[in-house]
Amino acid sequence: MKKGLFVLVVPLMALVSILILGGFEWKQATSPSHKQAPRPNIIVIMADDMGYSDLGCYGGEIHTPNIDYLANNGIRYTQFYNTSRCCPTRASLLTGLYNHQAGIGKMTDAEDEPGYRGHLTENTVTLAEVLKSAGYQTGMTGKWHVSNTNVQKNPQEQLDWLNHKKDYGDFAPISQYPTSRGFDKYFGNIWGVVDFFDPFSLVSGTKPVKEVPKNYYHTDAISDTTVAYIKSFAKTSSPFFIYVAETAPHWPLMALPEDIAKYKDTYKPGWEAIRKARYRKMSKLGLIDSTKTKLSKRWQDNLTWANNPDKDWDARAMAVHAAMIDRMDQGIGRMIKTLRETGQLDNTLILFLSDNGASPENCAAYGPGFDRPNETRDGRKIVYDLKKQVLPGAQTSYASIGQRWANVANTPYAFWKAESYEGGIRTPLVAFWPKGITAQKGSYSTQVGHVMDFMKTFLDLTGAAYPATFKGHTITPTTGVSLLPSFSGKASIGHETLFNEHFGARYARSGNWKLVSSSRDSTWSLFNLATDKSETQDLAARYPEKVRQLQGLWQQWASAHQVFPKPGRKN
Repeated sequence: MKKGLFVLVVPLMALVSILILGGFEWKQATSPSHKQAPRPNIIVIMADDMGYSDLGCYGGEIHTPNIDYLANNGIRYTQFYNTSRCCPTRASLLTGLYNHQAGIGKMTDAEDEPGYRGHLTENTVTLAEVLKSAGYQTGMTGKWHVSNTNVQKNPQEQLDWLNHKKDYGDFAPISQYPTSRGFDKYFGNIWGVVDFFDPFSLVSGTKPVKEVPKNYYHTDAISDTTVAYIKSFAKTSSPFFIYVAETAPHWPLMALPEDIAKYKDTYKPGWEAIRKARYRKMSKLGLIDSTKTKLSKRWQDNLTWANNPDKDWDARAMAVHAAMIDRMDQGIGRMIKTLRETGQLDNTLILFLSDNGASPENCAAYGPGFDRPNETRDGRKIVYDLKKQVLPGAQTSYASIGQRWANVANTPYAFWKAESYEGGIRTPLVAFWPKGITAQKGSYSTQVGHVMDFMKTFLDLTGAAYPATFKGHTITPTTGVSLLPSFSGKASIGHETLFNEHFGARYARSGNWKLVSSSRDSTWSLFNLATDKSETQDLAARYPEKVRQLQGLWQQWASAHQVFPKPGRKN
């Protein structure tokens, strides 16, 4: 089957089964300004586990011409934050709240504490629910990962399910699926981790997709279905909102051979060379001021690339990571092309970001189970290779880039996914909207922003009303700050304070002061981000009063936002 024929298979299936518009609660905006001008379409595209400097427009060597186009004709943000991990960030982005307020303080396991329900709770409304109430058409493609996972208690039954050998029903409660939370159309994976060539938990609307074409690749399927949604939505006069939740470049490292080939030699110079090249490029682009943003110490720099016994494997791993991002960018190019062809591009706000920093996880150490199969649908064994003897990239290998490359991907910052240091929480954000952004093309915004800000921004853009109650439930007021001032180039501080907690990793930021601790050590460290954005000089011993002040702010926030750190961990 030719590549691209998938557009006729799964998207057609999606169009038949889920492109049927649900009943809108039409609530037109009352603001005169919104009556005078057409409201913009909105597309949010979020990468999964992509590093801060992976994109070409953020200093990387990966070929991302389409995202670079959006950046060069829009705005790049230099102080925008996520919540350090996949599902908490998704919860915050979708609801305009801190993730604990939305019920996902950890992962998607159901717990008894209000901040840890493992799904979007009834005190929330999603972007889709709010925009749909204002007359928007709504669609989503890709990774959901904000619902409780239905897991089989018997390990073999779970593997049979993951291996597509047996069917055990819904992947999560249907009441928690995207189509139950405001999305008229949905195609994607309900769970987090997927085999890119044959994903588990794949659904069209609420209907499981039981088979995929032989040449299926999930990133292409997400892109092609999004293109189909744009074409469908563009046929009406109503604006649309599409949430594109990419799964790339989250492990397992799986990419198409032609994409991997582009990067076969790129990473052979090694960790330090790539890291320094990115740092120089970021400085040249004006993304960083090298006097205030030093290159943080390389993680585990006791091993040089020259002495690395696994350099061939490691270079290949990062090449696959790059290939996955490259393929995602190609799909975004098709989305841009479709918007242009349908006359929608100029009045479409496109936002591109990552859900957290690059991942340090060694997925081979996890082995099969929970969301990881042990063989393919056709019976081939999947290798979880701890000795780095099987090159990553194929469907039969579960591998990840590991700590040293994750550190490189997050240049110039320290640490990575799940930590509250800048390498875990600072995300690239590109905003593009030809008709609505008047700031200088290709400029940077220093506004301190957070994924929860999309809700307030979209309310201001569309005139949609944020409800006090929804479906009989009292809704928690949004804690976001609008990004609109930055669209016109106005200087705006954004958030005066920001906080986070995830499995014990925590931070409190007030102005440019940041107090932070890791998931491995509860000791607080203090940094002045005005002069040390990469957190290289711990000032906790010098400014004990500032430590106490920020610790008090964190405690107040934690008490007010349903935050209960990991048992046994000191606050």
